[in-house]
Amino acid sequence: MTSAVRSRRRPGVSSRLDTALGWSTARNAYASRAIRIVLCVLAILIFTGPLITVFSGAFDVNRDPTQLSVLPGNPTLQNYEEAGAKNLWGYFANSLFIAGGALLVQLLVSVFAAYAMARKKFRGQAIVLLLILTTMMLPEEVIAIPLSLVIGDLPVFELNLRGTLLGVILPLGAWGFSIFVMTEFMKEIPVELEEAARVDGAGELRVFAQIILPLCRPALAVIAVFGFNMIWDQYLLPRIVANDPADYTLTVALADLRSDIEVGPGIVLAGALLALVPSLIVYLSLQKSFLRGITTGAVKG
Repeated sequence: MTSAVRSRRRPGVSSRLDTALGWSTARNAYASRAIRIVLCVLAILIFTGPLITVFSGAFDVNRDPTQLSVLPGNPTLQNYEEAGAKNLWGYFANSLFIAGGALLVQLLVSVFAAYAMARKKFRGQAIVLLLILTTMMLPEEVIAIPLSLVIGDLPVFELNLRGTLLGVILPLGAWGFSIFVMTEFMKEIPVELEEAARVDGAGELRVFAQIILPLCRPALAVIAVFGFNMIWDQYLLPRIVANDPADYTLTVALADLRSDIEVGPGIVLAGALLALVPSLIVYLSLQKSFLRGITTGAVKG
């Protein structure tokens, strides 16, 4: 068999020495090795350069936005002191409260909706899934006016949610992407596990909580990471709901600070660095499950 495999290779070329770009990885291939090193360095600079610049500018008192450097010339916490005077910490607290509350509601809605879509059969199931997917195709600008009217007068309850954090949390409590991901993942769970649990006397809630949900941890990590970033990056909805600048989130406040000519780039970069931290913490906390969920989805696909 080995001889047959070798006969199919090109003469004089070993398959284990070929790269994806066709460069040789032999020890004497100095040109290919140099090109790979240069490309790797360029990739690192492209992806990490902006992050390093943000980190450097957040601790630099430089007032000229055209003279940002990789290393701060005079490291200081003055930017954060001035950011506190601009109520940036209050905006940060608003963002954390909204992101935490909306993500919790979104996870609950997603798992229960996905359980009904994946493990139950009912009439119009395909239509319901189509409507859920349709919500992902509507731009925020299209639903901005209807959403503003609903928030101003919540149907049935007749409540005005303007100027409240709840007015931002509720519209973000359901996301078509999260429901779709959880539905597709739950469909792959063997029915035999559920049937065996029912034979042992497990009820509907016990099957869901002790059988289905634990097996969905990778998918939960995926929708948690993507859901948190989606909620954290919201701009239009918090601006619609807010009655006062004190109700802004960090994303909205940073956009306003950028347009303020009296605010230096250091304060904006300090806020930008502050906005990066929660997303990094969420990703690093769920990294293993997140990668497992992405890999599982790729294999199943």
